[in-house]
Amino acid sequence: MKKILVPTDFSVEAENALKVAAQIAKKHNSEIYLLHMLEIPMQEIDAISTHADVPEVMFFMKMAHKKFEDIMNSDFLKGLTVHEIVKPDGSFNGISEICKEHGITMITMGSHGASGLKEMFVGSNAEKAVRNSDVPVLVIKNEHEDFSIDDIVFASDFKNDNKETYRQATEFATTFDAQLHLLMVNTASNFSTTEKANDRISEFINDNSFKNFTINIYNDESIEKGVLNFSKHIDADLIGVSTHGRQGIAHFFSGSISEDLVNHANRPVITFKI
Repeated sequence: MKKILVPTDFSVEAENALKVAAQIAKKHNSEIYLLHMLEIPMQEIDAISTHADVPEVMFFMKMAHKKFEDIMNSDFLKGLTVHEIVKPDGSFNGISEICKEHGITMITMGSHGASGLKEMFVGSNAEKAVRNSDVPVLVIKNEHEDFSIDDIVFASDFKNDNKETYRQATEFATTFDAQLHLLMVNTASNFSTTEKANDRISEFINDNSFKNFTINIYNDESIEKGVLNFSKHIDADLIGVSTHGRQGIAHFFSGSISEDLVNHANRPVITFKI
């Protein structure tokens, strides 16, 4: 968690994500990279590289930097190293490129409650970039005065998922000294006996040395409801899911889980790239 990227549109929700990133940074001695993508009309974008003194371009840039100055003076950022990045839409290949350029190890983003990833705060292009992110993406919906992670639900079918996402999840849990609750949800249309489910999970994790976990089989009407209800039952601090890049969020079960899982979860959600 040495370098945390926080995209912002200077909204309350984006600030909630920044506050969480600040808490993580203080605990783990991390640096924050605060990113704003300028909403510049398409006809003005080329002017940035050829005519940086174009009045319209200068106006947008100055407005963004003024807002950054206000944020930098926030009490919750005191003592932290915060880097300012302002980029015009269309001038680069997206968040993934920025992550590679600066060695970002995690992205923290705000979202509009039930609208979830469809309302990420940097536009549809950045949303696609986040889905393709090679680093974990932490989605924050609410304000957290004390953001601590003790219990993480890692939901999977432990069959179609990639073990790389589990490795990432164990590294994340180790960083926060958290317990992983491995969860397989049974539904009427996709049922496994407890014995078979336990055997599948055990085989899936047998080559990983991480020991701080529980194994859980949960029955519900749908996988989404199962993940949400189980997370509520144990009062989890975080829900972990996997992404398949362009296929979007949580396509790690047989069939797929819709983005409703992320959109409907009131708890923070972290995504790991397969």
